Amino acid sequence: MPVDIKTCDKDGVRLDSFVTESFDRTYSRSFYKHLIDEGKVSVNGKVVTKAGTKLASGDIVEADIPEPKKDDSFVAQYIPLDIVYEDSDLLVINKPQGMVVHPAAGHSEGTLVNALLAHCKDELSDINGVVRPGIVHRIDKDTSGLMLACKNNYTHLKLADMLSRHEIVREYRALVYGFVKEDKGMIDAPVGRSSSDRRKMAVNKDGKPAVTHFEVIERLGELTDLKLVLETGRTHQIRVHMAYIGHPVVGDPVYAPRRKNYGLAGQALHSQAITFVHPRTGETMHFECDLPDYYTAVIKSIKG
Repeated sequence: MPVDIKTCDKDGVRLDSFVTESFDRTYSRSFYKHLIDEGKVSVNGKVVTKAGTKLASGDIVEADIPEPKKDDSFVAQYIPLDIVYEDSDLLVINKPQGMVVHPAAGHSEGTLVNALLAHCKDELSDINGVVRPGIVHRIDKDTSGLMLACKNNYTHLKLADMLSRHEIVREYRALVYGFVKEDKGMIDAPVGRSSSDRRKMAVNKDGKPAVTHFEVIERLGELTDLKLVLETGRTHQIRVHMAYIGHPVVGDPVYAPRRKNYGLAGQALHSQAITFVHPRTGETMHFECDLPDYYTAVIKSIKG
């Protein structure tokens, strides 16, 4: 793809915002930010590597947008999917605990993406590249439940915008350690990379804003069953926030590694419901799924 050139027509616009809005709209803001970081964008002939750089009216912006790479290493695999809803634009999938969402180091097969490639063939959005076709948001490997996948770039861009505006309501259930005293509450604490362990996330002042709402469903003595609603969607947000207030998610191998895990293979965290406005039809869509067996088994073992 040749270098594309655009002229800014107003003062004070962020560089990443300008290129996202003015250049090829099939690519996301994060894609263009990465392009800027790599020195592929210049302003008035000078390479600029800060996404937040403010432009002035008349500035000439050039972007060297690479051709999409094809990668045959991520193969279609006929893996059964629990599809809650499907139309020509999107799917709502009930992901099982233990399934990785997209290929990564050590997980080139058996992922949700491998299954989607088989189910949807070429009908998946490609905004996030060949590694994450159709993936507009994700949930952790050992978190189960509902998530969205997109069949085209129009739907992907619309849903990504809704996510950024907090217009998609995601409701989770979590079993947490301890007796949560408050019937309901809100955790407003920024989440970013841990300074002591780069593999973990943590609440820290330099993190991104993160808000989680919680409500007690049932107190089980040594555990509490919670409903949680995400206002933001940071990496490991619920797991970090619950550990932050002293009630880590049961079975969490990262944020509660030395706690009793009740025979779980991962954290007892389930994406139970999702509500959003359909990008094409404007219809409000709401989906729910049952608690999985691994989750209810812990509750039964506590109740005897």
